Amino acid sequence: MRYLLCPKCGIRRFYVKDEKGNNCLVQVTTDHVVVPVHEGDSLEGFDTETLYCLGCSWSGSPKSLKRY
Repeated sequence: MRYLLCPKCGIRRFYVKDEKGNNCLVQVTTDHVVVPVHEGDSLEGFDTETLYCLGCSWSGSPKSLKRY
């Protein structure tokens, strides 16, 4: 499966946060669907509209990611 990349540094791994500040590691499919990296993780309660890059300081919408 192909994933979208950070527009700043080009990696494919991000995290999302919930109200309590917990993080969940995610990737974004080419259809702009945010999916957890680890099977069994749930995105329930997490804000999937704001991604935080693991490789740089970028944060933003899944719609602003770039293709491979």
